[in-house]
Amino acid sequence: MNNTTIKATQTDKGRRSKLSLAVLVALAGSGLSGNALAQEAEQETKGLEKIQVTARKTVESIQEVPVAITSVSADELAENGLAEITEIQSLSPNTTLQRSRGTNSTLTAFIRGVGQQDPLWGYEPGVGIYIDDVYLARPQGAVLDILDVERIEVLRGPQGTLYGKNTIGGAIKYVTKAMSGDPEFSVQGSIGSYNQRDLKVTGQYPISEQLYVGFGYASLNRDGFGEYLQSDLDGQDRENYNKEVTAARITLEYKPSDDLFFRLAWDKTDDDSNAKGGYRLLPSILTDAPVPDSVYDSYTSLPTWNKVELEGLSFTASWDVSDSTTLKYVFSDRESYSPTNIDFDNTPLRIFDVPAIYDDEQTTHELQLNYVNGDFSLVSGLYHYDGESCGQFEAILEVLGVGVFGTPGLTREVSGCSNSTSKAVYAQGSFELSDKWSMTLGARYTQDEREATVNNGLVFETIYPESGWVPGYVRDEATIAAFVPTVLDDEDDWSRFTPRVGVEYQHSDDVMFYASYAQGFKSGTFNPRAQALDVPEVAADPEIVDSFELGMRSDWGDNLRANLTWFTLDHKDRQYISILPGDGYEDLNQRLTNAGKSEASGIEAEFTYLASDALTFNLNIGWIDADFTEVLDTDPTTGELFDKSDRFSISNTPDLTYNLGLNYAFDNQFGDFVFNANYYYRDDYVLFEEDSLLTQDGYGLLNMSLNWYSASGDWTAGLHLKNLTDEEYMVGGYQFVTPDQSDPTDISLYTPGLGGDNTLIAYYGDPRTVTLTVGYRF
Repeated sequence: MNNTTIKATQTDKGRRSKLSLAVLVALAGSGLSGNALAQEAEQETKGLEKIQVTARKTVESIQEVPVAITSVSADELAENGLAEITEIQSLSPNTTLQRSRGTNSTLTAFIRGVGQQDPLWGYEPGVGIYIDDVYLARPQGAVLDILDVERIEVLRGPQGTLYGKNTIGGAIKYVTKAMSGDPEFSVQGSIGSYNQRDLKVTGQYPISEQLYVGFGYASLNRDGFGEYLQSDLDGQDRENYNKEVTAARITLEYKPSDDLFFRLAWDKTDDDSNAKGGYRLLPSILTDAPVPDSVYDSYTSLPTWNKVELEGLSFTASWDVSDSTTLKYVFSDRESYSPTNIDFDNTPLRIFDVPAIYDDEQTTHELQLNYVNGDFSLVSGLYHYDGESCGQFEAILEVLGVGVFGTPGLTREVSGCSNSTSKAVYAQGSFELSDKWSMTLGARYTQDEREATVNNGLVFETIYPESGWVPGYVRDEATIAAFVPTVLDDEDDWSRFTPRVGVEYQHSDDVMFYASYAQGFKSGTFNPRAQALDVPEVAADPEIVDSFELGMRSDWGDNLRANLTWFTLDHKDRQYISILPGDGYEDLNQRLTNAGKSEASGIEAEFTYLASDALTFNLNIGWIDADFTEVLDTDPTTGELFDKSDRFSISNTPDLTYNLGLNYAFDNQFGDFVFNANYYYRDDYVLFEEDSLLTQDGYGLLNMSLNWYSASGDWTAGLHLKNLTDEEYMVGGYQFVTPDQSDPTDISLYTPGLGGDNTLIAYYGDPRTVTLTVGYRF
C-alpha cells in the first residue's frame, strides 16, 4: 500500500518537534512497498529534514529533483495557520495565488509572470491545478480550502512533458493524505476575528485488513470584512467578503495483495459566500453615492447571494507488475456550477451589472507506466481529457438604456460553450552517464480539438440569466432569442510536440547541479465574446513558452540547505484581446489574436538554516525581470499594424518577493511549543496588462503563530495572527475608463467606459485577523 507517514523525531515520547518536520512519502507511482516506506519513515533523522515529492510522478527526494519546486507539508500548513491554497504564494518565490475579483472561490494564478487573468469560459489557465494528479480545468472553485492534505507542491516553469498543456507557468499539486490502516479520528475547531467559526472532522477506519474508509468534513464560516452600505437591500445579506463554505470527502482504499492497490475518492464543496463587492477608486458621475470609508465596503444593485458548487469522483488503480515496473490508471469525473453576481460599477444603480452562470464538466483518463531499474528510470503514459465549459453573462446597462433610448433597460447578453478534447502520449526518462553525470529526456505529443459556439446580442430590456434571479423576474426566452443571435459556431484543432532536455551533475552526496530546457503550451481557443460574423479574428493558436534553467540543490553539513535556480523564458504567440472601436458605451467589441511576445529572466533562492536544536530560519527570495517585447495591433484609421508593447506590463508579477521566517521550539511541563513568525514582502505590481490604472505599491505582511502539543500527543492548539500591521493591498479589479494619453495620471481627463461611468474598481486581500484553533486526535 502506498502510505504517507509522518514521523516526529528528537523526542523520546514521540511528541512533535519543529526541528524535524514531516518525512513525506509520495502517494503515486511508488516503486517501494508499504513496509519499506514505513521502515524508512521510522528511521530517526537529525538535522535537515528529508522531503519526498512526486514532481516527476515518481517518489524522489526534493534535493534530487532537477525542477524548481517548493513543497509545503501538512505540519507547516497547520503551524502557520494556512487555511487555503492562496496563502501558499508566500512560501514559493515568483508565485501569485490570489482570489479573483468579484468571487471568493475563483483563483488567479501566475508563476514567473505566466498565467491567465480572465476566468471566462473558453480561456485556458497558464498554471495547472491538480488534486491527487487530477487536473482542474477551470479557475472557478480552485481556491481550495485545506482539508485532509498531506502536502502542497508548487512546480515552477513549464511542465509540458509530464503534466501537459496549460502548465506553461507551472503546476500546483494538492496531495491528500493516504491512509495508515489504523483507526484514526480527529476534530478541530477554530474561532477568530470577524466571528470566524470553523469545524473540521477527519478520520479513517479499517473495515478489514485490506479495505479502509476515510472521511473528511469541514464547515468554514466568517462574517464579512465589510458590508453593502445602501438601505434598499431589505431581506438580503449585507455582508461583504464573508465566508460560508462546506466541504466533504470520502475515500475507499483496497489492497487485496502486496502488488495491487485501489482507491475510490469522492469530494464535494459548496461555497455560499456572498458575491464580493469592489471598492470604487473614482467617484461615480451617474450617482451621488459617496466613496466608502472602508476598502471592504461596497454598493450593489444586484442580489448579494453567490454560489459555487464543486463535485468530483476519482478512481486510481496501481499494479506493481514487478520490483521495477508499476502500471497505474487514474480516472476522474468533475463538474462545477456557479451562478454569480458581479457588480462591475459597484453603485446602487444598474450602470454595469454582470450576473453570470458558469457550468463545467470534465472527464479524464490516464494510463501510466513507471519503470525503475538501477541507473535508468522511466515515466510514460497516455492521457485523455474531455471537457464541456459553458457559460452566460448579462451586461446590464439599464441607466444607459433609459437615458439614451427611453426603453426599460439595455442588456448585452453573451452565452455559449467551449467544448474540447485533448489526447496525449508522453514519456520522460532519466539515466546515468557516469558516477557523477546523468541526463533527463522527455517528450509529450498532444492533440487538441475544440468546438465553440457564441451567442451575442443587444436586448432593449433589463434581463437576467434565469427566471427568479431577482424577485418577480420572468425570463422570456423567445423574445431574448430574437435579439441574441449565434455569431460563432466553429471548430478547430491543434497539435504540439513539447520536449524536455536536462543534464544533472552530482558533485557530492549533498550537492547537485542541473541545467534544463523545457517547452510548454497553452491550448488554442476561440473568442468567447465574439460579437459579429464579419470579424475574422475569433480563434487564437496556442501560446508557447520556452524556458532554460540552471539550478543547484545543496545541503551543507547538517544545518544549512541552499537551493538556487536561475531561469529565462521566451513567451511567444500570447493570446491578446484587443478592444475594437464601437458605436457607443454598450459595445463589447473584442478581437482575439496571437499578437504578443514577452521575455523574462530571474532568480529563485530557498534557504533553511538550523541555528540550534531549537531555532530554525527560512528564507526564500524571488526576483524576475519580465517585459513585453512585442504587441501588434491594427490602426483603426489606416489599417496598418503597429507595435504598442510600450503600453504593456506583465500583470500580477512583482519584480521582487521574499519571505523570511523563523521557528523556535521549546518544551516544559505543559507540553511542546512551537513559535513561528514570518515577514512576506511583495514589490509593486500592476493588475492589468494594457494601460493598467491599478498598481499596487510594495507591501509586507507580518504573521505570527504559537502552537502547543500536549505531552500525550492527543491535544493541539494554535494561535495565529496574520497581517499584524493591517496592510491594505489590491489583489484584483476592473478598469472601464480611458485615460488621456497626454496625461494618464489626471483623473479629470478620464473618458467614461462601458456603461457610461467611471468604473475603476479594486478588490483587497484579507485585513488583520486572529484565529485560535484547538484540535483533538483519538
